[in-house]
Amino acid sequence: MVNDEIYELRILVVDDEPTNTLLLRKLLKKSGHNEVVCVHSGQAAIDMVDQREIDLVILDLHMPGVDGYEVLRQLRQSSKNAVFLPILVFTADATPHARQKALDMGATDFLTKPGDTTEILLRIRNFLIMRSLYIELDIRNVNLEQKVRERTEHLEKSQTEVIERLAIAGEYRDEDTGGHTVRVGNMAGKIAQQLGQSHEFVRLIRLAARLHDLGKIAVSDEILRKPGKLTEEEFTAMQVHCMVGATILKSGSTALIQMAERIAAYHHEKYDGSGYPSGLIGIEIPLEARIVAVADVYDALISDRPYKPAWSAEAAVEEIRSQSGKHFDPDVVRAFLSIADHPKLPFADTIAGK
Repeated sequence: MVNDEIYELRILVVDDEPTNTLLLRKLLKKSGHNEVVCVHSGQAAIDMVDQREIDLVILDLHMPGVDGYEVLRQLRQSSKNAVFLPILVFTADATPHARQKALDMGATDFLTKPGDTTEILLRIRNFLIMRSLYIELDIRNVNLEQKVRERTEHLEKSQTEVIERLAIAGEYRDEDTGGHTVRVGNMAGKIAQQLGQSHEFVRLIRLAARLHDLGKIAVSDEILRKPGKLTEEEFTAMQVHCMVGATILKSGSTALIQMAERIAAYHHEKYDGSGYPSGLIGIEIPLEARIVAVADVYDALISDRPYKPAWSAEAAVEEIRSQSGKHFDPDVVRAFLSIADHPKLPFADTIAGK
C-alpha cells in the first residue's frame, strides 16, 4: 500500500472527555487523516471495532464503566482482529505501573498527555504504515491459500480421474462384475467411517479400493469367465493378480496410490493367516486391506458371477458374520454388521448403489 493511502485508514479515538477527542480529531484532520471516529466510552469503542473496520485505536485508560484496560483485553481477545490492529494508549497517567500494565495487556505503544504533537503524528503515521503492510500481507496470504486450494482440488480431481480409468481397465475384461469396484469403494468408505477413521482415510479408501482388482488385467479370459470351479493350477494363476496390481501401483508418491498398492496386494489375506499371497495374520494385514476384504466378498456374494448366481443380502450378511475371526477382522465385521443391521437402511440397495 502506498504511504499516501494511509490517510484513508480509519482511526478510532476513545476518551471520555469530549474536549480531548475534539482536539485530537482536529489535529488528525489537519494532518490529512480523513477517517477519524470519536467515541466517549470504553463500551462504545468495543462496539465500534466490532461493527466497523478500524485501523488504529487511540485509547485513554481511565474512563468510567468499561475502562481502557478492559477495552484492551476485549480487543486483543477478539478473533475479528486477526490482522494486526495497533492500539496507542494516550493517557494522563504517567506512572510506570500504568505503562507496564497497558503494554502487558496488548497496547502497541504508550504516550502520556498532553504529549508532543510531532511525536504523536509520527507514531500514528508509523502504526498506520504497519497496519497497511499487515493488511497487504493478509490479502496476499488469502490469495495464496486460494491458489493452493484450487491447485489441490485440481490435483485431487486428476487423481480421481486416473483412479476411475485404472479401475475401468481392471474391470474391462470382467464384464459380469461391472460396477463392482465402485460398490466396493463405497462400502469400504462406510465401514471405515463406522470404525471411526478420519475423514481423509475414508476419502482415500473410497477411491483406493476401486483398484483392488487392477491386477486382473494379467489373468486370462478363460480363468476370469470360467463358469465352473477353478482347478488348482487356475486358482494359482488367479492369485497372481494381487501382486500384479501392487506392482503396477508400486512406489506411488501420493497417499492415495500408496493405499491402493497395499489394498491390491493384501485384500485376499485372511485374518487367520490362511489367505494369499503372503499369509499375513491379524493386524499384520493393513487395515485398509482388511476393510476391503469384507466389502469385496460381500459384493461378490450378492452379484451374479460366471460360476454362481447372486446370493440374497441376508445370506451374504450371515456368511460375513460366520467368517469373523477366520477370514475377516472381527472389528471390521462388527462395523459392517452395524451398517447391515441398521433398521432404516436397506443394506443391499446401499451397497449396490441402487
